[in-house]
Amino acid sequence: MTADRVQPLLGVVLTDVNKAVVEAWRAAFADTPGIEVRQGSILDEDVDAWVSPTNSRGRMDGGVDAAVKRHLGAGIQLRVQRAIRSGFDGALPVGSAVCVPSGAVTPRFLISTPTMESSSQNVSETLNVALACAAAFQAVHQQNKKAPGSIRSVALVGMGARTGRVPARVCANLMWTGYTLFRDCSFDDYDELRNTIVAQLDDIDSAPVERRIRIVPPTRTASRRG
Repeated sequence: MTADRVQPLLGVVLTDVNKAVVEAWRAAFADTPGIEVRQGSILDEDVDAWVSPTNSRGRMDGGVDAAVKRHLGAGIQLRVQRAIRSGFDGALPVGSAVCVPSGAVTPRFLISTPTMESSSQNVSETLNVALACAAAFQAVHQQNKKAPGSIRSVALVGMGARTGRVPARVCANLMWTGYTLFRDCSFDDYDELRNTIVAQLDDIDSAPVERRIRIVPPTRTASRRG
């Protein structure tokens, strides 16, 4: 793991058609520079990569996944599932992601990260949003390590806020947690990322809903809360 304040040159757009999610993002990310918050469809965002919340099998049959597949064509699901078979034996754990060429000019890449194991699963009582968001940004790190500068901008929707039934404020705060972890460090693998998040958020149920929690890389000893 690299924990020496990674400072990515990355444009981040948070966009969703859900007004409550957009307002929650504006509150959660109000003091976070470099974030654009918009109400609208991710399909309208001219960025290098879209992030689509998915399920562990990469079946793009609902929510944002289905809209992305209609927009990019059925081949995108085949590429996502091929990457899942290749890298994760066919099942993508929550807290991991795949990044595949989109086959389009915009976006050039699709990052698929599961917020749930199966379609339409209720994940409102889990840490899945933080895990999925952090994994998506880890995929950006990995792609840019493989091909420097290939992803300079990325768009994300409200993870788990629709199909997963995560309340807007909780979704926004957990996505803030995932993003700040990306700003602070990169990980050697997804197992290390998941272990770091779960170890520090296992008591999140006792925290007020408005509290943002910043993950501290394992090399640090002091906990920080936003």
